[in-house]
Amino acid sequence: MGDRFVSGARVRTVRHDPPHHTRLPRYARGKSGVVIEPEGRHPLADVSSQGRGDAPVEQVYAVRFAARELWGEGEHGVVLDLWESYLEPEPSEGG
Repeated sequence: MGDRFVSGARVRTVRHDPPHHTRLPRYARGKSGVVIEPEGRHPLADVSSQGRGDAPVEQVYAVRFAARELWGEGEHGVVLDLWESYLEPEPSEGG
């Protein structure tokens, strides 16, 4: 099975507030970024942190966000390592 996102793909993080641990920071939820590269497949931390042995193994991506996108200011970029289920394709502006 191939990777869902390729380097350079524009993505948006999902907006969710689960009642358990998640590795998707609150400040990055619903934000747009660009995939830098896939970083390998790893068990989803949201599930494995609960002590369960059934964590799905997903691709983790390095995703770059503009600081301005995350916090409303700043001229630098921020890179987060995010599991595939945290990401969705960025909707095109025309559609």
